[in-house]
Amino acid sequence: MSMVTVDALRQGRECFERQAWRDAHARLSEANSEAALEPEDIDRLAKCAFMLGRESESADLWERAHHEFQNRGNAEQAAGCAFRIGFDLLLKGQTAQGSGWLARARRLLDDAQQDSVVRGFLLTPEAIGSIRRGDPARAYELFSEALAIGRRFHDSDLTTFARLGQGRALIRMGRPAEGVPLLDEAMVAITAGEMSPLHVADMYCSVIDACAEIFDLRRAHEWTEALSRWCERQADEYPYRGVCLIHRAEILKIHGLWSDAMGEAERAREQLVVPPPKPAAGGAYYQCGELHRLRGEFEKAEASYRQASEFGRRPQPGLALLRLAQGDTDAALASMRRVVDEARDPSMRARVLGAYVEILLAAGDTDTARAAANELREIAGTIGAPFLLAMSLHCTGAVLVAAGDADGALSTVREALDLWREIEAPYEEARSRELMAIASRLVGDDDTAHLELDAARRVFQRLGAVTDAARVAALVRRGAPAEAGRQLTSRELEVLGLVATGKTNRAIADALRLSEKTVARHISNIFTKLGLSTRAAATAYAYRNRLV
Repeated sequence: MSMVTVDALRQGRECFERQAWRDAHARLSEANSEAALEPEDIDRLAKCAFMLGRESESADLWERAHHEFQNRGNAEQAAGCAFRIGFDLLLKGQTAQGSGWLARARRLLDDAQQDSVVRGFLLTPEAIGSIRRGDPARAYELFSEALAIGRRFHDSDLTTFARLGQGRALIRMGRPAEGVPLLDEAMVAITAGEMSPLHVADMYCSVIDACAEIFDLRRAHEWTEALSRWCERQADEYPYRGVCLIHRAEILKIHGLWSDAMGEAERAREQLVVPPPKPAAGGAYYQCGELHRLRGEFEKAEASYRQASEFGRRPQPGLALLRLAQGDTDAALASMRRVVDEARDPSMRARVLGAYVEILLAAGDTDTARAAANELREIAGTIGAPFLLAMSLHCTGAVLVAAGDADGALSTVREALDLWREIEAPYEEARSRELMAIASRLVGDDDTAHLELDAARRVFQRLGAVTDAARVAALVRRGAPAEAGRQLTSRELEVLGLVATGKTNRAIADALRLSEKTVARHISNIFTKLGLSTRAAATAYAYRNRLV
C-alpha cells in the first residue's frame, strides 16, 4: 500500500472505533479503491454502509468479506457475515435467499466443529418464525438457548436480543406481566450504550411492535423519546429503518405531532418501496392515509389506502372511516362488518371495534353498537392498557348518548377524558370532549357544552383536523327551538324525533310506512339543514330544543 492508502486506512479504523460512520466510510472506501483490504476492514466498511442506510452496498461488502474469511479458513467470521446477510434478507421478505445464507452459516460452523456465539444468533430467526406461526412456547425455548450461548461467550448483543425475544414470546403466551420487563431491560441496554449500534434499529422496532400488540402506547412513547436522546449523542445521525419509522409515525400521530408523523411515514415509504419493495411498505402507505384522512384530505387518503392494499396491508378501519366521513355510511358499514367477522384474535378485534361502534351509531344500529362496545370493554379490561380502556369508555359513552342516557354517558366519558390526558392523546381527547358536550346538552347544561365544544374546536384547529373542526363549529351554530320548526318540514321533525329515540332507519321506515331510502334522504336533509353530521348530535339537538 502507498503511504496515502495506509493513512486513509488508519484514519478509517479510528473513525470506526468512535462510531463516526460517515468519516469511517469515506476513509475506508478511499483505501479500498487503492488496494485490496483485509477481510476485517471489509467487514468494517460493510457496517459503516449499513449504519448510513446503504443496505445494498453493505450486503455486497459482507458477501465479499464472507468469501475472504472463508478462503482464509476463518469459519466463525465467515459464518457471522453469512448470518448478517441472511437475517437482513429475511427481514426484507426474501425468504429463499435469506434461508440459504443462514444454512450456509450453520454448515460452516458444523464443518469446522466450532462452538461460536454465531450459533446463538442463528437460533433467533427460527424463534421469530415460531412466534409468527403461533408457537410462542417453542420460541421461548429457542430464545432461552440463545441466551445461554450469549452468556457463555459474554456477548451483550446476543443476550439482549434473546431477552427481548423471551419477552415477546411471553406476551404472546398471555403473560405480559412477565414479558414487558424484559422489553424494558433490552431498551435499557440500548440506551446505556451496551449494544453494538448495528442491532439497535431491529431491537427498538421489536420493542415498539410489542408495545403496539398490547396497546401500551405510553411505554412506546417513553422508549421512543429515550432512543431519540440516544441518537442525539451519536457522532452521526442515526438512520431509522423503514419499519421503525412506521411505528414512530403512529406514536407521533397519537401525541398530536401530525406533521412529524407524516414526515416519518413518508420516509418509511421511500425506503420500503426501493426495489425489491418490502411488504412493510403497505404499513407506511396506511399511516399516510390515516393522516390525510384526519386532515380532511380525502383524495390523498383514498390513494394511500389503495396503495397500502396493493402492498398487502388491509386498509381498514381507515378506509371505512373515510367512507363514513364522505357520507357513504352503507359502504363503511359493509366493509367493517366483514372486517370484524374475520378478526378472530382479541387484539385484532380491539383494533377495529372502536371504528365499528362509530359506524354502527352513524347507521342508527344502537343495539349492535352496544354489543360491540361491551366486547371492546371486556377486551380492554383483560389487556389493561390505558389507550384501549379510554377507547372503550368513549365508545360506551357514545352508545349511551345514542340511547338517550345522558347521565350515564357523562360519567363514562369523564373517565375516558382522564385517560386521554394521562397518555397525551389530544385528538382522541377532543373527540371525547365533543361527546361530553352533546351529553351535556341532553341534560340542559349548555354552559358545560359550550366550554367542551370550544376546547375541542381549538384542538382540532391546531392539529389541522378540518373535518372535525367543521363538525364542532356546526354544533356551536345550532339554532333555537323556534328556528328548528321553520327549518324542518313536518315529516323531517317526525323522523328527527324517532332518530332521537334510538330507532334504526328500518324501524323508522316501518313506523312511518316509508321506504328506508326515503328515511335516509330525510335524515340527510335534517343533517344538512341543522349543520349536523351524526345521529348522536341530532339526538342532542332534538332534546335540547324540546322536539321529543
